[in-house]
Order: sequence, then structure tokens, then C-alpha cells
Amino acid sequence: MKAIVYRKSGPINAKDSLEEVEVEKTFLKANDIRVKVEGISVNPVDVKLRANATPKGEHRTLGFDAAGTVVEVGEAVTNFKVGDEVFYAGDILRPGTNAEYHVVDERIVGFKPKSLAFAEATGMALTSITAWELLFDSLQVKEGGGQGETILIIGGAGGVGSILIQLAKKLTALKVIATASRPETVDWTKQMGADHVINHRGSLVDQLKELGITPRYVASLNATDQHFPAILELIKPRGHVAMIDDPENLDIKPGKGKALTFSWELMFTRPMFETEDISKQHELLNRVAEMLDNGVIQSTVRKNLGKLSVESLKAAHLEQESGRVIGKNVLDGFH
Repeated sequence: MKAIVYRKSGPINAKDSLEEVEVEKTFLKANDIRVKVEGISVNPVDVKLRANATPKGEHRTLGFDAAGTVVEVGEAVTNFKVGDEVFYAGDILRPGTNAEYHVVDERIVGFKPKSLAFAEATGMALTSITAWELLFDSLQVKEGGGQGETILIIGGAGGVGSILIQLAKKLTALKVIATASRPETVDWTKQMGADHVINHRGSLVDQLKELGITPRYVASLNATDQHFPAILELIKPRGHVAMIDDPENLDIKPGKGKALTFSWELMFTRPMFETEDISKQHELLNRVAEMLDNGVIQSTVRKNLGKLSVESLKAAHLEQESGRVIGKNVLDGFH
């Protein structure tokens, strides 16, 4: 089958940064399904791995988000049958979705939203899992809870921020403050439902003081090290900070005075360690699909960059690296 791979870490504009090759189909484990990939999306993790992580073998297929049709099921599969349309975000330890076919554990897969085309559905998988787990597992906010409290979302216009705003507004009573810096990202975060939008290029502390708001929760989705002094100052005592990025140096000791809690969210943790609650990703993706189909939340996909090819995937990586992607970019599968 066809797949797009990289052989060594480096810049995306290198001539051989990505290559199309023929690879063997992956063997199915008992809980696996094989999916004909009809759409994929590009996430920050794709560009980070390609730029910094040399493959352990001859090459590596990237890609985590996918949507497609089930063509084969393992002997222990109970959630799906051949012909079902699905979407999911995969496992960082297994070959990726930038291929004609992909194998994935059924327990981290949901039924594709009926209201979305395959490519658009891909843009809702990884970010929805990340936002859901950050809000309900890391920050431990209860559905319907959060009365009288505020969450500050740093990086509200990105893929995770866009869906996190919506989940917090629709499933909790939290007031939502999001950050954005350009007119188009400010407009987007307002469209997603943020109660207030502040500029992360200015003083977060001063802007929140002007609003008269002290958040108990902070979701720091990028540049955590840059914003960390402000986070420590603006958050309530016994507040909770959840992060998804990888700051090189982060001294959390100054947070002791406020008895703060710090968490990292990584949506790959459940599949990496096959945790006892791994099926929660199947359940939450089905909830997200239902909410999309019922119009409770809206798609965060802004661009379809065409059919999957070396050229279109390079273009998607370049856009992701620019730091200016609003919502999500997606591609159709090989055809």
C-alpha cells in the first residue's frame, strides 16, 4: 500500500523531507480494525516529530488523525463491523495515518459524525480528545460543574483551543476567557463561544484585572514558559494549571504558596499504556460526534488542502509550522 514517510529529522523544505513509498500492510491484533483512510489532518505533533525525531527504523509514517471505512476487524472486535465509517486519533507508538490503509485499536475509535465529510471529521479527533481529557480528566471539572469559576485558555484559536472553548461552554458552567492576538483569531475565538478574548501579546494580568476576573483554571496550550510568571500571578489560590506543550525549563516551585496543581495532558497516554480506561476515548469520540450532528458544537476545520500527496502534505506541514493556523487543516485521502 502507499504511504508517505520521512527517513530523517529535518526541515520540511528539504528535498527529501517526505517521500511516497510502498509499505506492507500492518498485522491486525485482536482489538484492531483496518481502516481505508479517506481523510487525515496535520497536528503540531506531526511537525515536531518530523523536525526533531529521527525514525528508529528505515522510515516512519506520520499522521494521527484519520477518518475512513472499516475493511477488516480483529477477532476480539465488538464495537465495529466492516463497512462502518469511523474517526480517531491513533497511537503515537504505531505507524501513522498518512497511508492508504491504517490499523488502530478499536477502543480509541469513534463512529464518524454523519454530518461531516471524511476529511472534515478528521480535524475533530485528536483535538477533541485532548480538550476533553484536559477539561474533565486533568482539570477535573465535572460536567455541569464550574459554577462561579473561570477558565483561562491560552491559545484559543488553535485546534485544541477551538474545541476546548466549545466543550467548556456547552458542558460546564465555567466562564471562558480565551487569548488571541490577531483580528481574525479574535473573531474566531468569539465565534467558538468565548465570553471574553484577551491578547496574549499584552499583559494577561492587567487585562484580567480590567475584567475583574481571577480564574481558578488555566489551560496553557502553547508558550507556557513565556506566560508562566503571569499564570502564577493571575490564578486563584488552589487553582489548577493544565498544559499540553513541552517547555524546556519550568520551575513550578513558586506555585507552592498558592498550593497550585499542575497537570500535563497527552491524549496518547491511554493507548500508549493500554490503560484500564482506554475505551473512554471511544466513548468521548462518540459523544463529540453526537454533539456535532446535533449542532451543539461546530466543526473547527477551516481548510481542506486537497488530496493526500507529498506536495500537499508538505504544504500542510509548512502552514502548521507557521504558527498561524486557525482551527484545523485537513486533507482527503489517497485516490
